[in-house]
Amino acid sequence: MSSVVLSVDGITKTFVASDGGKVGALAGVSLDVREGEFVSVIGPSGCGKSTLFQIIGGLLASEAGSVRVDGHAISGSHRDIGMVFQEESTFPWRTVLDNVAFPLELAGIPKAQRDDKARRFIRLVGLEGFEQRYPDELSGGMRQRTAIARTLAAEPRILLMDEPFAALDEQTRILLGDKILHIWRELRQTTLLITHNITEAVQLSDRVVVMTYRPGRIKRVIEIDLPRPRDSALIASAEFGRYVGLLWQDLREEATQGLAEADARS
Repeated sequence: MSSVVLSVDGITKTFVASDGGKVGALAGVSLDVREGEFVSVIGPSGCGKSTLFQIIGGLLASEAGSVRVDGHAISGSHRDIGMVFQEESTFPWRTVLDNVAFPLELAGIPKAQRDDKARRFIRLVGLEGFEQRYPDELSGGMRQRTAIARTLAAEPRILLMDEPFAALDEQTRILLGDKILHIWRELRQTTLLITHNITEAVQLSDRVVVMTYRPGRIKRVIEIDLPRPRDSALIASAEFGRYVGLLWQDLREEATQGLAEADARS
């Protein structure tokens, strides 16, 4: 068993609503992620998945609990953690090459060296030949792969991804899941994926964490005992379907509660 590299212990977060009331987002969330592991977090809308992502990445402070890397408590951004967001984050005035090289430029790496390194990650995400294109010349999936390559270029030990393919159609996101698996096999990077897509979670993960409706707690952690290396052909298998059904059973109750509360407020 590999060692724990990322540890989340007792994370709690509350927000103040527009009417002055308090909304519990997270309540005592604890999770250990091992070196090189791929873990997905799923849950109903409003369960605090993205809040958890922002706390781990140092964008939000928690009211209680801690985040640790290699056993050391961290606060704020950390050099070992890279983040990929759901929202469009490429720089429209930069080419693909210059987008990916951006963190290397900030680090003061000479141009020839940073361009060589950026090209490596462009090849890794499957965008070789598009180095001189601008984001408005790319599809949504290609722009998101550019953003992933830019994060990877900084070589973080831990990669956080918050629903990076949520805006894409189902077929595209499944095929991009194959690309993510290829990148993960190549880099053996510790990865934490926030997603609402059960198929995506099973396709990619070693473990899937199911969260409750608000305030978010960990309801269950399911080990995905499917062979690696994987690709999207596995989706057609009976065992894959069994995991999807098992996760949906856990998630259905929480999603139903969220819908009921939304209906009651409307």
